[in-house]
Amino acid sequence: MIAVLQRTRSAKVTVGDRVTGEIQTGLVILLGVAKGDAEEDANFLADRIAGFRIFNDADSKMNRSIRDVDGAALVISQFTLAGDWRKGRRPSFTTAAEPAEGERLYEYFCEQLRALKVPVQTGEFGAMMDVSLINDGPVTFVMDSRSQ
Repeated sequence: MIAVLQRTRSAKVTVGDRVTGEIQTGLVILLGVAKGDAEEDANFLADRIAGFRIFNDADSKMNRSIRDVDGAALVISQFTLAGDWRKGRRPSFTTAAEPAEGERLYEYFCEQLRALKVPVQTGEFGAMMDVSLINDGPVTFVMDSRSQ
């Protein structure tokens, strides 16, 4: 499971003309689910993200977590993160989880973040979405549960 975290001052996601999720201070999390990913991967990433100290303290040092700053997460499903770009010029998505399993693990990940006291807003799984954000820093990290 791959998560791209972007520290944000504000962000929102729309499907058509409908806003499905919107946050202020927090993280935009693009989440890609690959074949072979399981609940353990979601648990690992949710726990790591909830306590990840990437927000500035009073001395402008990254010492505060999303919970410490009363932030929220905007979690967007992003199956292209599980794509394989190494061969040819067109990516292959055969390594991405099947849609039903991808959606199940995406929802499970969101539930785990909520259980860790992180407010969560979401996009719409499988939809074409427009995501807008003000990247704070910019601060961006890529986490892969298989690299633990």
